[in-house]
Order: sequence, then C-alpha cells, then structure tokens
Amino acid sequence: MTYPALKKTDASIRNWLFFMVVLVTLMIVLGGKTRLTNSGLSITEWAPISGALPPLSFEAWLLEFEKYKQIPEFSAEHPDMDLEGFKVIYFWEWSHRQLGRLIGLAYALPFFYFFFRKRLPEGQTLKFFSIMCLIGVQGGIGWWMVASGLVNDRVDVSQYRLATHLGVAFIILAGLVWLWRNQAEGWPAPSNSEVPKKRMKLLAGLVFLQIVAGAFVAGLKAGRTYNTWPLMDGDFVPAGYSSMDPFWRNMFENIAAVQFNHRILAYIILVVTIWVFVAARPHKRLKKYMIVFKGLLLWQVLLGIYVLLTGDALWLALLHQFSAVFLWISLIMALRVAHKA
Repeated sequence: MTYPALKKTDASIRNWLFFMVVLVTLMIVLGGKTRLTNSGLSITEWAPISGALPPLSFEAWLLEFEKYKQIPEFSAEHPDMDLEGFKVIYFWEWSHRQLGRLIGLAYALPFFYFFFRKRLPEGQTLKFFSIMCLIGVQGGIGWWMVASGLVNDRVDVSQYRLATHLGVAFIILAGLVWLWRNQAEGWPAPSNSEVPKKRMKLLAGLVFLQIVAGAFVAGLKAGRTYNTWPLMDGDFVPAGYSSMDPFWRNMFENIAAVQFNHRILAYIILVVTIWVFVAARPHKRLKKYMIVFKGLLLWQVLLGIYVLLTGDALWLALLHQFSAVFLWISLIMALRVAHKA
C-alpha cells in the first residue's frame, strides 16, 4: 500500500503528534517512578499555576515539609525522614506535575495555531480537540487521585482512582498514536477487506483491561505477596480469593484475587494473540505488526514473572510498566492497520 507524499504543513502536524506520543510515554513512566518511590503525596495541595515553581527558600521548604508531616503517610511510612529526604520525593512529584503542565501547553498551543491557520486535516478537527479535552480532564483526575491519599487515615491513593488515572493516560496515548499514524500516511479511508478486525478489537480490549488490572496490583502493592510462580503459595487459585463480601470487592480490593486475575489475564491474552496471529497471516502488513506485538508480549510476560519472583524490585517494576507502554503502542498500530488494511 502506498500513500501520497505529505505536504510541508502535514509533516509539521505529524512531527508535533510524534512529539506528543514521546511526552505522554515519558509521563506514564515518570508516573510509575513517582508511585514506586512513594512520592505522589509529597505535594499536598493542587496549585496548577503557583505550583509550577518549587520552594525557593529554606523557609518555604520547611513549610512544605510541615504540610507533608500532617498526612497519615508520613507517620506510617516515613517517620524518620529529614528535609533532604523530603526534597527527593518532592522532586519526583513536582517533576510529574511539571511534565503534565508541559504536555498541556505542548498540545494546546500548536492545536490552536493549526486550527486558526486552517491547517488541520479536513473533517478531523473534532478528533484533535477531543485529545486536548482528555488531557485537561486527566489533570483533574490526577489531583482527584492524590486527594484520596490525604484523608481518612489512608497512606496510599485509592486504587480505583489510580486505575482511572492510568487508564485515561493509555487512552490518550492510543489516540495520539492513531492520529500520528493517520497523519503520516495521508489519512487513508477505512477498508472493507477481510482482516480480523473483531479479533483485533477483542485483543485490544483485553490488553487495556490488563493495564487497568495492573494498576490495581500496583495500588494494593499486590506484587509484594505471593512471590511464587506458577502457583500462588502452592495453590493455583489462592485460598483467600473470595474472602471479601460482597464478592465483587475481591476483584478490586483483595490482594490475592487482584494478583490472580492479573496472572490469568496474561494467559488469556497469550492465547488470544495466537488466535489473532493465525487469522492475520494472509495479510502481510498486519502480520509484520503482529510479529512485533508477539515479541513484546512474550518479553512482558516473562518480565512480569521475574518481577514477581524478585519481590517487586523497584527498577524491575518500572521496566515492566515502561514495556507495557511499548506493548500498547505496538498493538494500537496493529489495530489501526487492521482498520485501514
């Protein structure tokens, strides 16, 4: 399949979208680093404008540190922390929020420039605008998540809100990747050719569900227990799987059930991937994308097992999340090829 040559203006939009894909990827990884270092609650106020500057004096640092000492996390997890230690975790959370501000500006300013100069692809403005709205909403979700860890004697943010925050981040990333590839290939029309579109959609849905399930594992620190594989402390289904009442709470609040579900989803995704690949073999372009996805999926599964067996080591857990981003990007690109093939 060949596509028409891009105009200079088209190339500018393509490069902008690629830059946004890079920024959002960095944001997801930095968010993982912030969570894994227990830094997310170090800034106890939401100040979108004034918060762009860190404390600039010793007195200002002491004030921020005193605010942090008032929340339950400090006494539960960092009672011996000094000011220098606080500066470290403050840096990670401040960097995360600062990158969020950059992403908002890096998307909104070029969007309005291209919009008012009438350089956006005809009939596609709403798609570009929707991404900008999602980015704005994501900022609010981020504070909504952090706020959940500042009240009711909690020492961590709500796993429900963490999953929402991560899920929206991956939706934004998917949208940006889709727009970027459409722009790079001249906005080809959807095709009615015989490709496994329904199977691809099912696979994408399962992978997204697995990403959200991973957020529940992270939010409950479920990776630090049941550090055996393939069994969970000698059982395939852990003994405490359904210990909570009503039953649905186990899916989101029971460490044993959350980790088990994450494992099972990985097995299901492996089987469905093989099923999709068999159907994709006659389609050369889609087959190439699926080979890349299969390789990344196998790496991600093996890495996940290794993370579990090592007791959720920080750098390995971060690598696992980083790999998930590339796995997701490869799948979205394959899904798009199936849609356009």
